[in-house]
Amino acid sequence: MKLELPPVDRTTLALYAGASGDHNPLHIDLDAARNAGFDDVFTHGMLSMAYLGRLLTDLVPQQRIRSYQVRFTSITPVLAEPRCEASVAEVKDGLTHVDLVVSLQDGTVTLRGSAIIEGEL
Repeated sequence: MKLELPPVDRTTLALYAGASGDHNPLHIDLDAARNAGFDDVFTHGMLSMAYLGRLLTDLVPQQRIRSYQVRFTSITPVLAEPRCEASVAEVKDGLTHVDLVVSLQDGTVTLRGSAIIEGEL
């Protein structure tokens, strides 16, 4: 199960910053990002998490999600094209354990996680 997304552009980052209240300059200010040693601004980690949550709620109604957790492993640069994937790890006692991954077109994994779903996918 996959969700492929368009490139994360500066407009998306600015809109997310406004909606979330996270105005960290490393996500929206090129000069601040460069002063911190980055080539460019990069995506909010929580935006990547939200994309992965979107994949989950495309698969099952939100009421069936019993747990959802993630661990960030790398930044998502501006203009990257995140790909979210979910795979069934185990089905036991009426619950489906799902492995989750967000990766970039070059194979870099930016986020790993898991979810427990009531019932089967």
